[in-house]
Amino acid sequence: MSITVQQLRTLVAVVDEGSFTHAALVLGNSQSAVSHAVAALERELGGPVVERDDPLVPTPLGLRVLPHARTAVAAITAVEVAARGDRALAGSVRLGAVPTVCQGLVPQLLDEWRGALPDVRVEVVEGDDDEMPVWLENGFVDVAVLVDPPKLPPGAKLIAIDEYAAVVPDDHPLAGLAEIPLEELAEDGVIVTTGGCEAHVRDMHEAVGLTFAARHRVRDIGSMFAMVQRGFGVSIVPSFGRKLVPDGMRMLPVIEGRARRHVIAVPQEREPHPIAVALVEAAIPQRSGVAN
Repeated sequence: MSITVQQLRTLVAVVDEGSFTHAALVLGNSQSAVSHAVAALERELGGPVVERDDPLVPTPLGLRVLPHARTAVAAITAVEVAARGDRALAGSVRLGAVPTVCQGLVPQLLDEWRGALPDVRVEVVEGDDDEMPVWLENGFVDVAVLVDPPKLPPGAKLIAIDEYAAVVPDDHPLAGLAEIPLEELAEDGVIVTTGGCEAHVRDMHEAVGLTFAARHRVRDIGSMFAMVQRGFGVSIVPSFGRKLVPDGMRMLPVIEGRARRHVIAVPQEREPHPIAVALVEAAIPQRSGVAN
């Protein structure tokens, strides 16, 4: 069996991008070259590794091979980096983060990395709180910002803290307060997103002896703000999400607010990408401040 590094890199790119066309753009190859690399790999392995649907998905054989392909590609990349010695890191990696972090923290991180690692390209992938650790370990992303992990993983760094805050319309009776009591928000009915915030909002209520019952549950934060804007309830969101708040609404501190820790981390169960390690080292910790 004669499997090449290029074939494995192509498999990873094709699965991650969901198509031969997008994989070709990421790899800087022609679509024909990508197709030939996958076909050659399939001949070596004795079966198809991807179902050529739209979007493209791995076959059972592809799923068995993919984790090893990711490990091999990361190892080869590490060898290439070691061979370059003191020369600058170059290449691309994927960063996973939740929507509010993508708004409130990632732009600053990208600016820092552009200065410290000018030959590195970071692709941002947005997902939910629960998806981040899974994506990190299965190789869908190379580095991720984890929200409130139980403990600081080895090789990780605490880079930011923000707090949960209330979002109400400008004409809401509570909009003139400097801080809003959680009990007052509960009376209005709280709209939550199911991407991770609901559990934290529930914990906030339980910590002060309040029973929590969501008025509405939505997946998308934009849908939630639209419902608040129409008067269907109020919301509690991380203060990193302040840039997402539409005109005619305001974000205010909650008296019983809860801090949220953001940790940038590399995988623990597989070899981390050397560029991902460099991104963690170059990230500068900061605190967002309380919403106002």
